[in-house]
Amino acid sequence: MAEAHQAVGFQFTVRPDGVDLKLSQEVIKNIYLSGVTAWKKRAIQFKNGVLAGVYPASPSSWLIVVIAMMSSLYIRIDPSLGMIEAIKENLPHRSEKIAILFATGLWLFFIYLLRYTLKALLSNHGWIFESHGKMSTSTRVWLSLVKMFSGRRPLLYSFQASLPRLPVPSVDDTIQRYLESVRPLLNSDQYNQMEMLANDFKDSKAARLQRYLILKSWWGTNYVSDWWEEYIYLRGRGPIMVNSNFYIMDLLYMTPTHRQAARAGNVVHAMLQYRRKLERGEHAPVTALGTVPMCSTQMERIFNTTRIPGIETDIVQHLTDRKHLVVYHKGRFFQVWLYTGGRHLLPCELETQFQRILNDTSEPQPGELKLAALTAGNRVPWARARIKYFGQGGNKVSLDTIESAAFFLTLDDERQGYDPANTKSLDSYAKSLLHGKCYNRWFDKSFTLISYPNGKMGVNAEHSWADAPIVGHMWEYVLATDCFHLGYTEEGHCKGDVNKGLPHPSRLQWKIPKECQEVIETSYLSAKQIADDVDFHGLLFHEFGKGLIKKCRSSPDAFIQLALQLAQFRDQGLFCLTYESSMTRMFRDGRTETVRSCTSEAVAFVRAMEDAGATNAQRLALFRKAADKHQNMYRLAMTGSGIDRHLFCLYIVSKYLGIDSPFLKKVLSEPWKLSTSQTPQQQLNLVDINKFPKYVGAGGGFGPVADDGYGVSYIIVGENLITFHISSKFSSPDTDSFRFGQHICNAMLDIQALFKTENEKKTVEHCAVVCWMFR
Repeated sequence: MAEAHQAVGFQFTVRPDGVDLKLSQEVIKNIYLSGVTAWKKRAIQFKNGVLAGVYPASPSSWLIVVIAMMSSLYIRIDPSLGMIEAIKENLPHRSEKIAILFATGLWLFFIYLLRYTLKALLSNHGWIFESHGKMSTSTRVWLSLVKMFSGRRPLLYSFQASLPRLPVPSVDDTIQRYLESVRPLLNSDQYNQMEMLANDFKDSKAARLQRYLILKSWWGTNYVSDWWEEYIYLRGRGPIMVNSNFYIMDLLYMTPTHRQAARAGNVVHAMLQYRRKLERGEHAPVTALGTVPMCSTQMERIFNTTRIPGIETDIVQHLTDRKHLVVYHKGRFFQVWLYTGGRHLLPCELETQFQRILNDTSEPQPGELKLAALTAGNRVPWARARIKYFGQGGNKVSLDTIESAAFFLTLDDERQGYDPANTKSLDSYAKSLLHGKCYNRWFDKSFTLISYPNGKMGVNAEHSWADAPIVGHMWEYVLATDCFHLGYTEEGHCKGDVNKGLPHPSRLQWKIPKECQEVIETSYLSAKQIADDVDFHGLLFHEFGKGLIKKCRSSPDAFIQLALQLAQFRDQGLFCLTYESSMTRMFRDGRTETVRSCTSEAVAFVRAMEDAGATNAQRLALFRKAADKHQNMYRLAMTGSGIDRHLFCLYIVSKYLGIDSPFLKKVLSEPWKLSTSQTPQQQLNLVDINKFPKYVGAGGGFGPVADDGYGVSYIIVGENLITFHISSKFSSPDTDSFRFGQHICNAMLDIQALFKTENEKKTVEHCAVVCWMFR
């Protein structure tokens, strides 16, 4: 057992005159320091819990109210308007005690008043519909009020009680927007049939289903998120590798050190620092406009979280404060303790531990090499194997060690990363992060940290517990801390002096019978078939970026989405249902909503681009109209007026009630042949990329959603770079990720050319005016 290795400090012998107990002073010292640290941590958590609990007020404000109330008694002024005297008649206590109780009640009343006032202010989303760069007077006043009621120095969870609930849209609005979204994709007969189904649903079944949703929205904190997690993620019985998990890459151009153990040591230590601040709630809340807070609920489960397989449904198991890490290297699993003497291991100490694992030449135990393939295959065989072969004994102890670990670390043995001399380096890097060898990532962990021999890193994340921006927030902090705060020696090692007395990492022990090894091999083969079918292409678009797009007075996201529509049409010769992920974290427990990017306006623009008879002025006018439409849809999705989550929840209610709805069934069965997502940059203050242009991240990506479609993730890096991560399947004769990447590149340049022509025309007109004035 791994725990037995740590119990070496206590020795005892039995003598005829009794037991002679010898205690190691070093261990007693470590126990004492651990206890002190634990109590300090509890005190800080309690303090920050109180601060968040009474926010936007503060504990000191209670003292001010009590002192003011007590002072009023001595100068014979009754601010309670006789209430204290009335209470005194019924409760025979001294006036001072009653005044303190009254002051406390008054203080709590003001807290709730402030909180609900802030919630009412945050329920206003008019600001998001204003033109970029133009802020109305009413919005400026509103922002000032939000700042005033938000208090000073909020903690991570300070705003949670003040966030509004996600509203339930009206059925009429949802159906109208849905029909509008499918109009460009259907012919007249198909559209008329869909319109009949929609109207029949609206007139017969919708009202009853809507009442249940409204009731759920009143009772729960969010009417979507729990069902979304359960039915979209946890009840899926297919493999989560490629189909659900996603990845995030390292810095694109920079590798702080080429020593694998050293880089892993710094990154793990930075993660421990992030976790400590997370547990204490000390991170600043994510905000829009620097003022409007986003929900932080998802961040609670970044660490110590594992998806546990079940026969019918999985569960997400979240533990607290686990002090170890599990490391995989060349088919062996190791447990590494992350604390010593009540403190985190230093980066140099972590480097030593990881180097010991890299130097270990022992062989995997029977069945151990591909054990993690169980998490890559179908969920039911994994669930049954877990019950049958890992439910007791040493296997259970080892599996519990993995599932309770802070996170999972893989020390890979193949070099990866972006290499300008190798055009396929990003493709290989993406596939390694997304699926690896199908058995060297624990796909059930909240995230697997992956370390390569050349010092590159990356993350593979499980999707059910949170969305990509949550993992991205942590990764931004870790990379900045690694490069700009921890640093390395000239030889590339972690800084600091190593504690030579650290116990070596301990091997996890397995006894895997032949029958279980056959299940592992079956899971591996099915996972390998999926992995081998993934066609990935990483595209670095250097021609222009956010800076030039903004000069064109266009939203960068709308610009890219319209380029994707143009690329899709050129690639496939037709339009398709397009999914763009948008967040709803301005609401309590909000996750995501869908923006249906293939609009009638986008279709009209694309057709004009392909029509040789259309002028650039006509194309540009259609582009602006389509971009405005996209922006409006994105804003509606962010503010709770999207289409797809509402229809999804109506469908779930219909299944509970046993109501058959051909309309909802048709809507939920439509394939997303083009699935897209933007990776946001959330903490621009961590790294000044103008000063350090090489310290930019490459973003991340995901697998294709449809067998004959594309998955596209993109990140707008600084002013002059956009990185695209494009996935499809080799088995589809209609798709090719590299070809689609070329179409995206050409579409971006073609749209840019419209603005170049417009600017040239304006320049000529300006010169003509100037010449006329001086003629």
